[in-house]
Amino acid sequence: MALLIPLAPFIMVVLIVWMNNQKKLAEKQLDATASSSAEKAAQYASRVQQLEDRVQVLERIVTDRGYDVATQIEALRDTRETEDRDAGVPLNLARKEKA
Repeated sequence: MALLIPLAPFIMVVLIVWMNNQKKLAEKQLDATASSSAEKAAQYASRVQQLEDRVQVLERIVTDRGYDVATQIEALRDTRETEDRDAGVPLNLARKEKA
């Protein structure tokens, strides 16, 4: 106990320095977390804006053209299938003329 009395001021200084360092470390961690959170929030806001723009485009397509878009797409598919199949009947006019 007699040794602690002369060492008390030194122990207090060490504790004060340690507490100040802990405080600075906590502030740095808080700043890092805040900047990281702000960056993520900006990314999320950007992504939300992109999604809202896409929804607006889809709404405009549905409301401006109505629900006829699906039938137009199917009509295009039907036309392509007919062209691709070579569905016509070949005319052999040369053979008929000989007969």
